[in-house]
Amino acid sequence: MTRSAVAVVVAALVALSMPAASNAQQRQPTSPPPSPPPPPPPLLAQTPPMGWNSYNKFGCNIDEGIIRAQADAMVLNISSAGNKSLRDLGYHLVMIDDCWMAPQRNAATGELEADPKRFPSGIAALADYVHARGLKFGIYSAPGPQTCSGRAYLQTSLGGRLPFYFPLFPPYPGSQGHEAQDADTFAAWGVDYLKYDRCSGSWDEAERAFALMRDSLAATGRPIVYSINPDENDFSRTSNKNSTKPDWMSGYAHLVRTTKDLDPAWRQLPWSQGFWSTGVVDAIDANGPLFAAAGPGHWNDPDMLQVGVKRPWLFGRKQVALTDVEGRTQFSMWAMMAAPLILGNDLTRMVEDDATRETLTNAEVIAIDQDPLGVQGRRVASSSSLGKFGGDSAEVWSKPLADGGFAVALLNRGKSPRVVRVEWSDVAFVGREGGEEAQRVSSKVRVRDVWRHADVGEFDVVGGSYSATVEAHGVVVLRVTFVQ
Repeated sequence: MTRSAVAVVVAALVALSMPAASNAQQRQPTSPPPSPPPPPPPLLAQTPPMGWNSYNKFGCNIDEGIIRAQADAMVLNISSAGNKSLRDLGYHLVMIDDCWMAPQRNAATGELEADPKRFPSGIAALADYVHARGLKFGIYSAPGPQTCSGRAYLQTSLGGRLPFYFPLFPPYPGSQGHEAQDADTFAAWGVDYLKYDRCSGSWDEAERAFALMRDSLAATGRPIVYSINPDENDFSRTSNKNSTKPDWMSGYAHLVRTTKDLDPAWRQLPWSQGFWSTGVVDAIDANGPLFAAAGPGHWNDPDMLQVGVKRPWLFGRKQVALTDVEGRTQFSMWAMMAAPLILGNDLTRMVEDDATRETLTNAEVIAIDQDPLGVQGRRVASSSSLGKFGGDSAEVWSKPLADGGFAVALLNRGKSPRVVRVEWSDVAFVGREGGEEAQRVSSKVRVRDVWRHADVGEFDVVGGSYSATVEAHGVVVLRVTFVQ
């Protein structure tokens, strides 16, 4: 045997004698991920996810008792919903948002741990509790060294972010540098859904970080829906005219946030203008133009529902909340945009709130959101040109459905009631191929008002129209089928 051959054999024996690295260590990438990215797993999130998230109501004031109570409430029958539970209606996710972690990782292993005082049973036991009720369990993390809660950022007059922050809560650890380890931990706990919330770092860093967690989740072998928030405060796919960043985000996750954090307000609250939050119509304007990016397995996310949520304002001296009409409008427009329906109210109190309960359990509106065709509706007509915040226009939206029909929303953004009219020939074939041939097959449509739960008549497609008086900040939603 030659010296070179002996050297090869010795090197091989030395390598075999070395202890094996842990699975997490083996999978820690040492270089940026390839570009362009592969798509996320195709069989997850085939319809927009539905469920509940802790943040809108409870913020950081969460514990395992609160989460268990919300899970219990999701499986209780609701009389106004035909003795069906929220779970029966399609709400399957129970998710803990930020602040569930202990302030430091485990000193010995580097693993994330739940806060021992607020979650003494641990996250795995809590996930088992949720799963035992036929529900899915979701959790939160961030791609930076720390999560987003407890951070208040100063803003420049031009809307830029100064590199300064101060903590309002303990600095909870993010997943930076621990992506594969955290993905393994989430999978071991039984997590079904991850919200990954960016609040710092450059866009190149964000792109690598989102891809790294995507690949780490896939490597666990557990099907986990992946939802990312790229932080619209720094970059908007529609409104930042100075940005040259391409729209890369939809290839990275099953859901991509398209807006700032949403307040329970019709428009952006005065104290948050230029900062980190927005209102319902502002979110519609940001998310609406992105219809081409949405579809089964990759949804646009204009943030969670604020129906039934009240939030302190002016240092707790007042509360802000959507009116009952505005709540119905948010729910309706999220359904028209094929957006996730993630509740944010206290589910244990829904029995005391008739309007919230009636809104969130409307099965006909839910069916429009969950339609398997998976097409995001779009604005097809407006009574005025839209400015930055959309003005007080009346609008007509159309969304094609899998049964060959379509849904229509008549939206009144103004402060007084108005008559909104739709021409059927303008909306019947929006977003659908072969529309002219379908029109030759059927010349009439049958129309149903899904909030009144009543049919309103049959109309000619060509030359036919429908008008409705829509209350201020309100919406009329119609389900339209072709008459054979």
